[in-house]
Amino acid sequence: MSSDKSSSSQASSSRDPAEYLRSATFSKSEGGPVTSENAVTASDLLLGAYDPAKLHPLADIGDKLDYLLLDDDKTSELPGSGTAMPSRGWSDDLCYGTGTMYLSGLAVGGVWGLREGANRPLAVSNSRLRINSVLNSVTRRGTFIGNSAGVLALVYNGVNSSIDAARGKHDILGSVSAGAITGALYKSTAGIKPALSAALFMSGMAGIWSYVKKIV
Repeated sequence: MSSDKSSSSQASSSRDPAEYLRSATFSKSEGGPVTSENAVTASDLLLGAYDPAKLHPLADIGDKLDYLLLDDDKTSELPGSGTAMPSRGWSDDLCYGTGTMYLSGLAVGGVWGLREGANRPLAVSNSRLRINSVLNSVTRRGTFIGNSAGVLALVYNGVNSSIDAARGKHDILGSVSAGAITGALYKSTAGIKPALSAALFMSGMAGIWSYVKKIV
């Protein structure tokens, strides 16, 4: 018996593939007769073995899926946080607020340094000296304003988030308090009067920013 099976398998394996395809018959899923108009093609053979719909991660779900709730798109549920710029939490405010203020500070400081370097009087009128003066002013003013704005935004967002978490809500009063604390800390080493001036300035800016976000 084993010799008969081995001989039959060798005969089938040695069969010409072209001859096998000529003698093979195929039928479509509809079950109708195969003619020259509806002959089986290569795409029919591939689709019969591999269904593209089954390869998709959400295949065969149909009407069972109501909605997808992604944590990355979930905004903060703190009362009063639904403003024109919705927040996804304290980390979102910390990252975006600090980055935005740092880049804005670099831009403002760069413009300030450009104007200062272009108008600075030189002992010798030379284009290379003028370019060097402009670059020195831009790098000095840009980094100073950018770093200062980034530090202020970092401290402000941290204090503001802590106040909101302690009070259980977000409003203008918390933002103004956070601005006053941030300004006082920023100028605390310069004396009482500069610290009070900075606290007043930062609280005013924070109040204006919170009001604009609320009414827009």
